[in-house]
Amino acid sequence: VQLQASGGGLVQAGGSLRLSCVASGRTFSRYNMGWFRQAPGKERESVAAIIGSGGITYYADSVKGRFTISRDNAKNTVYLQMNNLKPEDTAVYYCAAMSGPLALVPGRYQYWGQGTLVTVSS
Repeated sequence: VQLQASGGGLVQAGGSLRLSCVASGRTFSRYNMGWFRQAPGKERESVAAIIGSGGITYYADSVKGRFTISRDNAKNTVYLQMNNLKPEDTAVYYCAAMSGPLALVPGRYQYWGQGTLVTVSS
């Protein structure tokens, strides 16, 4: 599975962005998908995950109520809608794909995209 993330950019605090991640292949719906982020000098952090069918989602406490993960299996795409952005959300955001039980643990994901930078100014 090859993943291509996009949609990052510069936004003011309180603003919104929507990230997209397009996957190659015809078996996209078999993969659980996740979004992760890494700020400069910090470890990679889990953000959100969604099961292959789209019926179950997980969120990190830091983004609950502000971020929404969704997917369109017909378009091989997973999205991350980010609202009420805060400066501490600044990071490179990565999408990833996994087989097996849904998890919000980076080490459980086998395939990773290249990342897209989100910068939130105060």
